[in-house]
Amino acid sequence: MLRSILYATDLGLYAPYVLQHALALAKAFQAELYVVHAVEPMGLFAESVLQTYLDETTLQELRSKGLATVMASIEQRVLEGFRDEMGEAQQDMQMIRSVRVVQGDPAQVIVEEAGKLGVDLLVVGSHSHGAAQDIPLGRTAARVLQLSDKPVYLVPMLQHR
Repeated sequence: MLRSILYATDLGLYAPYVLQHALALAKAFQAELYVVHAVEPMGLFAESVLQTYLDETTLQELRSKGLATVMASIEQRVLEGFRDEMGEAQQDMQMIRSVRVVQGDPAQVIVEEAGKLGVDLLVVGSHSHGAAQDIPLGRTAARVLQLSDKPVYLVPMLQHR
């Protein structure tokens, strides 16, 4: 029995398609739906550019307060995007218990959030919007399958059929 589901989104081109699968499952099982989006940490190049132009105090403030502000802003944009996507089906928004944006390696974030929430199922897309068509499975989806101790519902991307 599924009581709770975690939908992991990359916010890419096919995210609404994967969301529809997650919502359909949540409806069918009357399950709670949680959403997570992982933001990869800033790369070395971006970090070095910031270090070049900002003093250490400003850089530390940006890391602490700025990151939290950016994450909260992304969470709001995700919710607004869902509202726009659902259009007439606004009642589906009630199934979404929370939207979290977390910084870290996407596969690791997804698996950790699933553990914290104690969900019964993960819903992920097979590829991100930028993946090559000849690769059978995207990097994040493959890692989630390897790391997860929960069942994973993998949604194939339309472009790969």
